[in-house]
Amino acid sequence: MSDHNSDTADVAVIGAGILGLSTAMALATKHEGLRVVSLEQESGVGRHQSGNNSGVIHSGLYYRPGSAKARMAVAGAERMYAFCDEHGIGAERCGKVVVATHESELERMRELHRRGDANGVPDIRELGPEELHEFEPNAAGVAALHIPSTGIADYRGVCEKYRELLESAGGSVRLRSRVSGVRVESDGVQLATTTGVVHAKYAVNCAGLQADRIARRAGAPEARNLRIVPFRGEYYDLVPAARGMLKNLIYPVPDPAFPFLGVHFTRRLDGSVEAGPNAVLALKREGYRWRDVALRDAAESLTWPGFLRLARDHWQTGLGEVWRSANKSAFVSALQRLMPNLEPDQLVRGGAGVRAQALRRDGSLADDFEIARQDRLIHILNAPSPGATASLLIGEEIASTAESAWLGGNLSL
Repeated sequence: MSDHNSDTADVAVIGAGILGLSTAMALATKHEGLRVVSLEQESGVGRHQSGNNSGVIHSGLYYRPGSAKARMAVAGAERMYAFCDEHGIGAERCGKVVVATHESELERMRELHRRGDANGVPDIRELGPEELHEFEPNAAGVAALHIPSTGIADYRGVCEKYRELLESAGGSVRLRSRVSGVRVESDGVQLATTTGVVHAKYAVNCAGLQADRIARRAGAPEARNLRIVPFRGEYYDLVPAARGMLKNLIYPVPDPAFPFLGVHFTRRLDGSVEAGPNAVLALKREGYRWRDVALRDAAESLTWPGFLRLARDHWQTGLGEVWRSANKSAFVSALQRLMPNLEPDQLVRGGAGVRAQALRRDGSLADDFEIARQDRLIHILNAPSPGATASLLIGEEIASTAESAWLGGNLSL
C-alpha cells in the first residue's frame, strides 16, 4: 500500500506511536499479503509519549501482581533488550535504586520488594545506607532496593525500527494523516483523514492522547465513562559538570495513590541526566509548554466529572505539583530528598512529556491496560507504563486479540 495514494486497507492502525507501530508490525509480519496501514497525525513516528519519555526499560517492580502490566513487564523487558541487541539500537541494563528517605517509607519499600518478587523481577536486593552509598555515592536514604534488571533504551530508535520492519513486511505508514471521522459500516470501517478517506475492513485504535475521542466517534460504549486527561511532566537536566553525581537511576518510594508521581534521576544513553518529572494538567492534549492551550481540550478536562472529583479529593497534591512547576527552588527541594548535595545552579530547564491518563467518571485512575472491542474495531483506551518496555508483547497480544475477535484466529483476508 503506497503512501497517500491508496484508500483501501485490510487493517488500519490509528496512531504510529510505539504501540501502534508494534501492533501494525505484528499483523503485517504474521500475515503475508495483509494490507496494513498505520495512520499518524504527525510528520514522523513516535512523536508524543513514545519519544518523550525517560527512556527507561522497566523491571516490573511496581505493578499489582496479577495485572496485565505485571504479566507483561518482566518478559517484555527481556524482549526489548533482545530486540535492541539484535538491531543495534542503544540499550543498557544499568540497574536502579529505589530509595527510602525516611523510616516511614520502609514498609512501602518492602511491599514493593514483595510485589517485585511476586511478579518475577530477578535479583532484587535491599540495601542499607552504606551499601546504597556504594551504588550511588550522592544518594541519601535509610534503605533502598537495588533492581539490576532496570535499564535505558533509545525508544525513538525502536519506533523507527518497528516502522522499517512494518514496511519490509508490506505495510505502510501514512504521515500527517489525522483521523477526524470514523464510520462503522457493515463491511468495514471508513476513516476520514487529513490525507483522504481510508476504507479498511478492520481498524485498531492506538491513538494515545486521542484514543478516547476516536472510540467515541466509533460509538464504543466504554468510551462514555472514560476520558483522556493529559498531564505534562516537566524535567530539569543536570549541567554537564554535575552528571557524575549519579551512576545510573535513582527513584523514590512511590505514593501508592499516585504511583506515577515523584521526581527521580535518570541517566540517558548519551550520558546526560534528567531530573523530574512533576505532573501538571496540560491545557492541550499535545501541550508540552504552559503556553500550549487548546480551549476544547482544556474544557473537556476541566468539566469531566472524574477530573472534578480527583481535584476535589487531591487538590493539595495538585497544587504542590503546580508550585514545583512554577518554582525552581521547590523542584530542587524535592530532588534534594534523594540527593542532598545537589545545588540549584547544577540544574537547567529540560524537556517535557505528556502522559495520557485515562480517568473514569467516578474520579478513579485507570491503572491497567484498557481495551474495548467492537465488531470491526479494537480500542486501546489506556496503555500506561510499561507500555514502551513491553511494546513487542503488547503489539503481539493486540494482534492476537484482533485475530480472535475478527476471524476466529485466522486473519486471512
